[in-house]
Amino acid sequence: MEVDARVTSVVGTDNLPTPVLRGRSKAIHQFTQQTLPACKPVLTPAWVIGTFFLMGVVFIPVGLISLHVSQSVSEIVDRYDVDCVPDTFKNNKIAYIKNASISKGCHRYLKVHKHMKAPIYIYYQLDNFYQNHRRYVKSRSDSQLLNGLGYNKTSSCEPQAYENGLPIVPCGLIAWSLFNDTFSFSRGTKKLQIERKNISWKSDRDHKFGKNVFPFNFQNGSLIGGGKLDTTIPLSDQEDLIVWMRTAAFPSFRKLYGRIEEDLEEDDIIVVHLMNNYNTYSFGGTKMIVLSTSSWLGGRNSFLGVAYIFVGSCSILIALVFLLLHVKNPRPYGDTLYVSGSRKDISS
Repeated sequence: MEVDARVTSVVGTDNLPTPVLRGRSKAIHQFTQQTLPACKPVLTPAWVIGTFFLMGVVFIPVGLISLHVSQSVSEIVDRYDVDCVPDTFKNNKIAYIKNASISKGCHRYLKVHKHMKAPIYIYYQLDNFYQNHRRYVKSRSDSQLLNGLGYNKTSSCEPQAYENGLPIVPCGLIAWSLFNDTFSFSRGTKKLQIERKNISWKSDRDHKFGKNVFPFNFQNGSLIGGGKLDTTIPLSDQEDLIVWMRTAAFPSFRKLYGRIEEDLEEDDIIVVHLMNNYNTYSFGGTKMIVLSTSSWLGGRNSFLGVAYIFVGSCSILIALVFLLLHVKNPRPYGDTLYVSGSRKDISS
């Protein structure tokens, strides 16, 4: 009787009508029972070959357009760190750069090979400078940059957190090593004006650097790392510092110095008056100055176009290989002989 009662109970439960579910409860029920609607595409040979071929047809033209646009950018690159060292210090560049009594002024002459339309961006480029070093990247205090002396927890800035018992603003190795070469340009007897405003990210100026935070006790120690800062200008307006504080991911990088808002004509000779202050000689680095126009894709960078062409070419190659295999050894769609359970029967 007990067995019959249990059977009756189970049978009775199974025959009960399924409750009507709505809204969220229905969705949860479908999810737990794995009955949600789903797209289950069938990857037939035609679909796979067509998809790869379509990728190639789309990617290759996009890559060619990107490469053409990149090559249309006019760019002048000049390395000056070697030629700006006096002949008497060619064999001891470190002594030259550390000797404050020696003039660091230098002149460079750049020829414009084709018309450069304004705005013309001025970059300085450093090589073999590892701004991505973990200790270097961590040596800063974002809270101090925003709040100034009101924020005292600057242990992450060591060894540039305090000097002579007083806090340093801005603290850390990144600010301490601020790039301090300067540039001015002239064309013939006319000086070219350099626009130094709005060269940094607006989000950095508005949200990461305080408008009422001023440099304090900066570069006052015995070991000077790089440039100094104007103590009367808030950090949010010191855009050289803001640009420098956004560290680069690779050891070779460019950072924006300013803009020339005049067109440069073909065969113009641009005279660059620079101060070769920054010490890259101690670690075997190099320094370059770059003048560049821009396009709707930005500056000159062939990687994007080459990557698109490479992926598109590989897609077409894969499509051709799959097509040849399909033509040579066609597989009937839905043939049960190719099911793994039937292979033993085929082999036997």
